[in-house]
Amino acid sequence: MKAVRLHQAGDLRVEDIATPGPLASGSVRIAVKAAGICGSDLHNYRTGQWISRSPSVAGHEFAGVITEIAFDVVGLEPGDLVAADSRYWCGECAACRSGRRNICEKLGFVGEVCDGGFAEECVLPARLVTLCPDDLSPEIAAMAEPLAVALHAVKRLRPPAGEPVLVAGCGPIGGLAALLLSRLHDGPILVAERNAARAALVSDVAGARRVDLEAGSLAAELDGQPLRHALDATGSIGALEALVDLLSGGGALALVGISHGKLSLDPNLLVEREIALIGCHAFEDELPEAVALMPALSEKLGRLIEARITLDDTPAAYERLLEGRAAGLKTIIVPQQGGGHG
Repeated sequence: MKAVRLHQAGDLRVEDIATPGPLASGSVRIAVKAAGICGSDLHNYRTGQWISRSPSVAGHEFAGVITEIAFDVVGLEPGDLVAADSRYWCGECAACRSGRRNICEKLGFVGEVCDGGFAEECVLPARLVTLCPDDLSPEIAAMAEPLAVALHAVKRLRPPAGEPVLVAGCGPIGGLAALLLSRLHDGPILVAERNAARAALVSDVAGARRVDLEAGSLAAELDGQPLRHALDATGSIGALEALVDLLSGGGALALVGISHGKLSLDPNLLVEREIALIGCHAFEDELPEAVALMPALSEKLGRLIEARITLDDTPAAYERLLEGRAAGLKTIIVPQQGGGHG
């Protein structure tokens, strides 16, 4: 079968490899129908930070149709449309036993510790798939994982009713967070993004107002109302420092972006203004909740898809995305061109 494998930093190859072998206990075979390129895929390609096996089929945001189940799998059948859970957790450590599998002591991710979804076929433990509505488009279902990440961050931020929320960064997670806020929160939504096309798209889809990360721009949009809650999806140290300075007292800043560098911070700012910094890593149990939201959000989610590409196009798409040449939010790989659901 055809697959996209990461060998080392900067070395991504489209290759013909053997299909996965016989199913182990508790696993399912999936014909991959759609897969999304994530910012962490790009980060791993650029830095090699999370390469734990080489080569490995990349991709942890994907959906497909089950074609085979192991003898002991219950609750799933061939023909089911499923979305992949990106988190490869142990189930035995203290974090897993407490239900917080996203901070598992041995946590790895699909596409890194095991082969992922940038291929025509994938095998996963059945515990790592979530059943999707049969009439949901696989391209939309492939966005379940990043939607769960965004949902986890929004829930961690917990903005009070009626208060404005600023989302910095209109990439996939920031854009999805803004979309979720438009559905789940009743206060004003602000977005800050340098890419004008992305900012315009997210503003339109989420009903948000675009601002710059400076006090005058915020004051003009909020008419004196304080900004206490923000979500950073940029990972930019400069953006983080600006957000801390801009927040009024008694609020919180949720961090979900992947950063490059270290934050220089006067902790007295947090103490005196009682501002909380909230780390948001992957998601806890939000994947089924995200899937349940998708039918109602399907049309808007579809508008966030910029490109649909083949496996052969994937290396070039990585370079295009790393160069910032993306007006939309999500590039979707369709491994089996012309293949339908079922």
